[in-house]
Amino acid sequence: MKWLELLTQIAPNVTRVAVFHDPGAIGLAQYQAIAAGAPSLHVDVHPIVLTEPGQISHAIERFSEQSNGGLVVTASTAATFHRQLIIGLAARYRLPAVYPNRFHVVSGGLISYGPVFLEQYRQAADYVDRILNGADPANLPVQAPTRYEVAVNLGTARALGLTLPRIILARAQIIID
Repeated sequence: MKWLELLTQIAPNVTRVAVFHDPGAIGLAQYQAIAAGAPSLHVDVHPIVLTEPGQISHAIERFSEQSNGGLVVTASTAATFHRQLIIGLAARYRLPAVYPNRFHVVSGGLISYGPVFLEQYRQAADYVDRILNGADPANLPVQAPTRYEVAVNLGTARALGLTLPRIILARAQIIID
């Protein structure tokens, strides 16, 4: 839901959002959470399952035929693998897009919101240490990320004709110019 909120803050004219998600259970859950929050933000969501590059290209091309569109790319292996294609198509069709990881923004994407990977690696190292010191892995709780970051690419914003709100720039931990 946070991805959708960010998109509507940086591109207030967006009324239609294509949500790229993985076909698995996690991807479907991410899409459903976004779809559930969409009415409160006055946007219509359109699911697009991340599959083959040709299908991704066709889906973005078709989606961009109508105005006031934007993209939300959820966290998945396919989104990572096809990131250059998705970022390039978003630029070509002038679609503001929100991504799940900072490396999408470093690669030319507009904005991302996602967990701080270094923090997750520290948590994993703590778990490894606990297991090596005798803890039963079955007794260790599942941990969700505790820190999230916003990254923005000002060059991409300029190319899309967007002026990012000061509140977004103030929240951003990473700003690429």
